Amino acid sequence: MLLTIPELAFLVLGFFIVSALYSSVGFGGGSSYLAILTLVFTSFFAIRSTALVCNLVVVSGSTYLFHKKGYLDFKKFLPFVLSSIPLAFLGARFRLQEHIFFIILGTALIISALALIVQSVSISKSNEVNPNYPSYVTYLLGAGIGLLSGLVGIGGGIFLAPILNYMKWDKSIKIAALASFFILVNSISGIGGLLTKGTFEVPWVEAIALIIAVLIGGQLGVRMSLNQFTGKSIKLVTAVLVLIVGVRVLLINGFQFSFLNA
Repeated sequence: MLLTIPELAFLVLGFFIVSALYSSVGFGGGSSYLAILTLVFTSFFAIRSTALVCNLVVVSGSTYLFHKKGYLDFKKFLPFVLSSIPLAFLGARFRLQEHIFFIILGTALIISALALIVQSVSISKSNEVNPNYPSYVTYLLGAGIGLLSGLVGIGGGIFLAPILNYMKWDKSIKIAALASFFILVNSISGIGGLLTKGTFEVPWVEAIALIIAVLIGGQLGVRMSLNQFTGKSIKLVTAVLVLIVGVRVLLINGFQFSFLNA
């Protein structure tokens, strides 16, 4: 066991809250899992692997419930999935230097937080439309976000959903369903990439406790979403938290580490 009981209790509580908040808007919580884990784990292989496993647990349940309610349009989602899976696998296979990993992670957290803030204050349901975009647009989006998700160890839905909302690609609930499904397949692909590269490293004592926490929290959150819970205030609060930790990761774990080892 790598952590003390108080440290593990802190992680369990944090992961429960994050999974409930994120799943309510179709996300798995991977970005915040990464941010929290950087506070207690020293191995970024363990950080990436544990975040992906927890992501997978949350979005598996969310995807099932979205499908049960009829919000999963597999034909429309397919271009995103087909292009993202191989790129997420490839991204996960990269052996990044530790400071490079934290710089990418911190930057990704900051960008996703800012995107969530802007999305929450500027997008309204009354403006939702359903335009037909060229198929290459969806393939390119899936590929780019898939690669980024594999590199930093998240499913990528937190990047995809704000973009699709800006594009007015579909209704919010369907975008949330796509984000959940997108995270599911990319988390599986990312874990596959880590396994084949020999960098899948999970501290299972801690991970089991975290898996139970995110399973319960994720089910709670997605049920709030399906019961017409908008999630606007939740996204704002979550975005602020992710922004704060993203800045910390970038400055302390990323740039400071690189300066010390220059």
